[in-house]
Amino acid sequence: MSADVARPAEASRLVREVMIPLERYPSVRADDTLRQAVAIIEEAWIEVDGRRSLPRILLVLGTRGELVGILRRRDIMRGLEPRFLVSQRMEYRNKMFDVAVDPNLSELPFDRAVKAIREQAGRPVREVMLPVAATVDPDDHIMKAVYEMVSLNQSLVPVVQGGRVLGVVRSVDVFHELAQLLAEGDA
Repeated sequence: MSADVARPAEASRLVREVMIPLERYPSVRADDTLRQAVAIIEEAWIEVDGRRSLPRILLVLGTRGELVGILRRRDIMRGLEPRFLVSQRMEYRNKMFDVAVDPNLSELPFDRAVKAIREQAGRPVREVMLPVAATVDPDDHIMKAVYEMVSLNQSLVPVVQGGRVLGVVRSVDVFHELAQLLAEGDA
């Protein structure tokens, strides 16, 4: 439900009523670097109905502003992982962080890791972004957004109409809407 229009929960059933408009949701370009993505997601915050939260996902836009992917915080972290670790077998990678084996983590060359992370930060977002798994139309019922989120294990669904990105619907906002519907039913 939009912060500027107060409506009873019963009336808030369309995606357009719970979506966050594109201009209020953080995004990056596919050619932006992971460093830029980190800066954007670190500075961003979203306020809906007086509730403030931090974004977990950035929309990734192409050169013409078209939606080309999404970028989660964990995708950024995966993209920053030093190549010298990625190239190692999983047993070695696990051992490096096994504090039971080495409580001081003395085997991990921290200087080398920090340098490698800073190098990886120059990678373009397009190398680690995820494809868009589903979208919803602004005139869809919020239950379609719930279905897409649950069936695809997503916490955000882009709202697209006529090939143009209008905004996003987040699970936290849809959940809040469902909670209001349930509370009204109990009254």
